[in-house]
Amino acid sequence: MSDSFLTSILPQLAAGAAHTGALGFAFDGLHDGEPRIRVPWREDLVGDPDSGVFAGGLVTTLLDHIGGLAVWTALDAFQPVATVDLRVDYMRAARPHRDLLAQGVCYRMTHTIAFVRAWAFEDDPSDPVAAAQSAYIFNPSRERLVGAAA
Repeated sequence: MSDSFLTSILPQLAAGAAHTGALGFAFDGLHDGEPRIRVPWREDLVGDPDSGVFAGGLVTTLLDHIGGLAVWTALDAFQPVATVDLRVDYMRAARPHRDLLAQGVCYRMTHTIAFVRAWAFEDDPSDPVAAAQSAYIFNPSRERLVGAAA
């Protein structure tokens, strides 16, 4: 992965969109080569005031966004991607008043489709709040098509 993509563009992609900025998404670096996002706990992002945990829609948005970051990480470049399919399995309630992290990996890529696994957690990726399986479509660059044909 190129250093300029990692240090300047990937962090902007994590938090630079209007909705990700409003939700407080922040790039948390690469962990074992996989991108990670952190969402600091905020009262206005709580789904149930009695429990104090994040809204389910926030978790879904977080997992979808980390999926896109995983694709861009695998491509080592930015290009438009669109979610084709997203399945989220909620495994347990989030812990009240805790930041939430998401990490994802692009485990397979065809000429136009990227397949991603992602998970949301507080401290330990092996104890996820939710896990996602997703697919993203993209338009390959000419170099990628030529390289794949060789």
